Amino acid sequence: MIEIQNVSKSFGGIKAVNDVSLSIERGSITGLIGPNGAGKTTLFNIIAGFYFPDAGNITLEGENISGLRSDQLFDKGILRTFQIAHEFENLTVRENLMMVPPSQTGEKILNTWLMRNKIKEEEQTIFEKSTKVMKFLNLFHLENDKAGSLSGGQKKLLELGRTMMVDAKLVLLDEVGAGVNKTLLKKIAESIKQLNKEYGYTFFMIEHDIEFISALCDPVIVMTEGTILTQDSAEKIKNDDRVIEAYLGN
Repeated sequence: MIEIQNVSKSFGGIKAVNDVSLSIERGSITGLIGPNGAGKTTLFNIIAGFYFPDAGNITLEGENISGLRSDQLFDKGILRTFQIAHEFENLTVRENLMMVPPSQTGEKILNTWLMRNKIKEEEQTIFEKSTKVMKFLNLFHLENDKAGSLSGGQKKLLELGRTMMVDAKLVLLDEVGAGVNKTLLKKIAESIKQLNKEYGYTFFMIEHDIEFISALCDPVIVMTEGTILTQDSAEKIKNDDRVIEAYLGN
């Protein structure tokens, strides 16, 4: 699905990502781990279009997407969540979801006069979809609450919900479990599994919690010092001396 070929990125004299190649298979939940400073977030930012690679190529289903902006990648179905959720805090939970679908007819002033019926139908469809998403994520009881008032875990669920409002091909999850209590962490994990198995979502996720990533991901890729150290099943990764040394040496 996604092929990353010999990608590198430097900041000044520091090579944050150094000749990285990897594949993300359609329908997989692929994990990316590594000690602080390993280059994980930089690689994510390159895939998501926040940074352009200095060298190498990224292809999505055979199409070269290297150097495309994040908004262009969004249109191609690549979405990213963040370690710190980026909700619109003054909008309600439902409003945060309903604003996600792009190119809505009602966004153009002239259309509000000329295409009222189409706008009404479109908004009803989006409204119904947002209801399904909230119910799926157990957020329906919070539909009218301001997003800024949600707990950290609820914000992570909302951000996951926003990826469900469009036809996502690949969802990049950045530390989705960070700062989340065990109850909500379990719900997030269940939601990711269900989206993967029942809806065919493909996930690529950064995570520090090895137990959390072990329960979700296969394969797991390990980065250290800007390069790929190894790739294997979670169980083998946990018992790999090179991985243990990379973490303990950090």
